[in-house]
Amino acid sequence: MELEKSPAPAREGCLVVAVRIPVRIVVLVLVVPVRMVWDALVVTGRFLNHTVLRPLGRALLWVGRAVFVWPFVGLWRYLLVPLGKALLWLGNVLLVLPALAFYRYVLTPLGHALGWLYARVLTPAGHLLAAIGAALWTGLVWLGRYLVVLPSAWLYRWVLTPLGHALVRCGRALLWCGKGLVWLVNTIVTGIGMVLYWTVRILLVLPALTVWRRVLVPVGRVLAVVAREVGAALGHAWRVAGHVSLAVGRFLAAVFRWLFVEPVRWVYRSVLTPVGHAVRAAVLRPAAAAARAVGRAGRQALAAARASVRQARADIRRTLFGEPAGTPKEPQLTHRREPTGGETRTLGSSTTALTKD
Repeated sequence: MELEKSPAPAREGCLVVAVRIPVRIVVLVLVVPVRMVWDALVVTGRFLNHTVLRPLGRALLWVGRAVFVWPFVGLWRYLLVPLGKALLWLGNVLLVLPALAFYRYVLTPLGHALGWLYARVLTPAGHLLAAIGAALWTGLVWLGRYLVVLPSAWLYRWVLTPLGHALVRCGRALLWCGKGLVWLVNTIVTGIGMVLYWTVRILLVLPALTVWRRVLVPVGRVLAVVAREVGAALGHAWRVAGHVSLAVGRFLAAVFRWLFVEPVRWVYRSVLTPVGHAVRAAVLRPAAAAARAVGRAGRQALAAARASVRQARADIRRTLFGEPAGTPKEPQLTHRREPTGGETRTLGSSTTALTKD
């Protein structure tokens, strides 16, 4: 498989080479500051967009929803929709149901009555009128044939036709005269047009063509070369300025990093983090444990106070109003080693087997 040869680049003239280098130098000197300012504005705009404009836009969006959207949604949902349903029900009750009743109980019987009238009265009357009309039409056709059609045909054949032939012959003669007059006028106008054409061509067109070919075309070519080179120089300078701006931005970013970011990071890692851990271990955790213990003790004290208040309220109610009927008595807790009832030990009696009476 043969490889296709790339076409050789076209040779550029000395004018292009002479214009290119100075134009590129001047344009590069002018474009580099503009590109650096442009890149700085782009970076600033991105920073403002991420830190200011987006949060501000979200806040404005939330405010807009709270001020405009949500009130209208609430108005639609809680006022207009129920009002529409009520109006729909009212329209159904006041319009649709009366209209259905009117159609069912008024228009339908009236339609049946009109149908019977059409079938039993109007149809026979219509057939009768149709028979009378057919008879009248036949008579009128016979009268029209013998009073209008036949006289009109005789008049067309024996009067209008010869008159029309005569008028056609006269029209042909007039048409021939008109064609001759048109040819004469056309010849005169063509001659005048040719004279004016050659006059304008000699006085205006040929000098204009000479100026266009000998002056404007060379000047336009020179201006086109200059404009093309200026455009190419602008593109080249813009790309070179982009690389320069990128290098300057990276240098400034590195300077900012080593002068501000890295010291702050070192201080955070080497100083603030150990101090924070020590403060957390020595102060915050014991304080949190003490706070939890105080909270637990407070909750227990509150629970005990609530139980005491509840018991005191129950005792006061029992003292004032007595035990309610049917309330089960709470079992009294006694020691297992002490006897219950009448066998309880006293000072004057004994329950042992040796001293029992």
